[in-house]
Amino acid sequence: MNAPLSGYHKQLLDINLSTGEIKRIPIPAEDIQNFIGGRGLGMKILWDRLDKPGVDALSPQNPLMFMPGPFSGFPIPSASRTVVVTKSPCTSPETSPYPHASTVSYSNMGGFLGPEIRFAGYDGIVVSGKAAAPSYIVIEDDTVEIRDAGAFWGMKTDRFDKTLIKELNHKRFQTCYIGPAGENQVSYACILHTTARAAGRGVGAVMGSKNLKAIAVKGTGMPPVANLGAFNKGLDDVRGVFKGFIGNQFTGFWRDAGTASALQSNSDDGRMAVKNYREGTFSEIEKINAGVAREKAWVRDFACYCCPLACKKSGVVKEGPYKTIVHDGPEYETGVMFGANLMISDFGGLMKAIYDGDDTGMDIISAGNVMGFLMEAREKGYITKSDLDGIDLTWGNADAVLAMIDKISRRHGVGDLAARGVKAVSEQVGRGSEKFAIHVKGLELAAHNIHANPPRALCYATANRGACHLSGDDIAHQNFVAAVDSLGLCLFASDHNKWLLPGISQKKMAGLLTAITGIDWDADAFMMAGERIFNLEKMFNIREGFTRKDDTLPDRFFTEPFTVGPEKGATLDRQDFAEMMDAFYLDREWDVKTTRPSDKKLEQLGLGFTI
Repeated sequence: MNAPLSGYHKQLLDINLSTGEIKRIPIPAEDIQNFIGGRGLGMKILWDRLDKPGVDALSPQNPLMFMPGPFSGFPIPSASRTVVVTKSPCTSPETSPYPHASTVSYSNMGGFLGPEIRFAGYDGIVVSGKAAAPSYIVIEDDTVEIRDAGAFWGMKTDRFDKTLIKELNHKRFQTCYIGPAGENQVSYACILHTTARAAGRGVGAVMGSKNLKAIAVKGTGMPPVANLGAFNKGLDDVRGVFKGFIGNQFTGFWRDAGTASALQSNSDDGRMAVKNYREGTFSEIEKINAGVAREKAWVRDFACYCCPLACKKSGVVKEGPYKTIVHDGPEYETGVMFGANLMISDFGGLMKAIYDGDDTGMDIISAGNVMGFLMEAREKGYITKSDLDGIDLTWGNADAVLAMIDKISRRHGVGDLAARGVKAVSEQVGRGSEKFAIHVKGLELAAHNIHANPPRALCYATANRGACHLSGDDIAHQNFVAAVDSLGLCLFASDHNKWLLPGISQKKMAGLLTAITGIDWDADAFMMAGERIFNLEKMFNIREGFTRKDDTLPDRFFTEPFTVGPEKGATLDRQDFAEMMDAFYLDREWDVKTTRPSDKKLEQLGLGFTI
């Protein structure tokens, strides 16, 4: 890997909001070659910037990075993703000598932002410090300004999206922003883009802690490719993967219903989060599934940058008290976490909850999890209606969910505690409620239940950002996902998607990466880069004080079997789970007791600097 490097601008845009200093920083070629871009390069920058453990994630010192990859901006199918990398405001270890110990956080969103960052001349944007007053950043190629956002502070995302484009007076700007949840540093606030795409898992709280309302980007350039002929040949090759399935099982699958297609199937299979993960099958799923959404709301399918899949849906609620709400959804995660997990089958109420969650700028996975916990605590008599500020938060009550969304986004009353996440709420409630507080390392589980799904249980327990359904269900998949996240490519377009549909293989990805960069990548080198990235994330967590005690799951999955559905009676077996975890650590060459990667493995991966 000593060839001249193409396909990158080889620079980061570095913005310090405390001082107002704006710099363009060269990226070491070695870091590009070892960590690719996106999630991987962001992780290496985070490791270098936070060289000591225990930094408060909401302090000015914590960097917030917007990282496209080397595919971003090129006309590669589904090369639309941007990874937001920072230290997590959501997670914490069971014990640590550092009061602000937390994991790495990375969140991946589609749309058009990543390609636009590359058009503007950068391989990433790094924001540090804290502005003295609400601010936003405008980037137009080499021109970068920090502007006053005082007039916009407090605006919800739907209104702000329209207002900002009008303020900028140019529709070509691509923007990302926070809502009131981010401004108020709700631990699971998200960053929105196009009001329909979100980087979740708490990165919005970090953005809010910096008094940063928004970033707007517009650019006009791209780096050259090393071998244009090979690139065009590789591009034709990967496009052929999709052309053969237009209107068929692959692109047709995504265009028809997007991720909402899994609402019915996962319930039917007993793998859905239902009633705070107490069950895996929702008896009223037919009232909120993709077929209902197509009938009652969806009017448009739309896509991210250069994407033939068009998995995003948009529509308008056509009947009931929330008639005329225009929004995307339900997707799988939003439909489950504000639907089945809360026993809500009112489609209009569900759509209103999804709209309000996005409009206030909060991660709906975590918000639905927190409310599911509170509903169960109320049902068990651990808390009362008065503890909830008079909100009748009971199963299936959509109006109560709407009231809680508002409370949480403003951190008003009970919303202040709920804004801290399910782990903090459970610690406050006590009475053994940690047994049904559904999180790993403080990050709430996604909408996939695991009573009858041991591989996904391993995925949640070992994911580096806390419970993460997208981390990978085995070692090979974890390495692959880390590498794909670093390219700027959507995982749905890969041949490793969980639906086992055709897609771009790692060999084809490596071929395109070689043509773009001039570096000789093959499938094995590509997978090793993913392994390197995953291990660096692990070492970040080890440095913060995380141990095997933190790679655990809530008791519910081991002790409370399903009572309905095709997997009735299912639970995880503790002994089998422990043996599966032992095998995972041994295969990764990590210490079984501490989970620390061995020095030999770190040296092999070029991570000797972490030892």
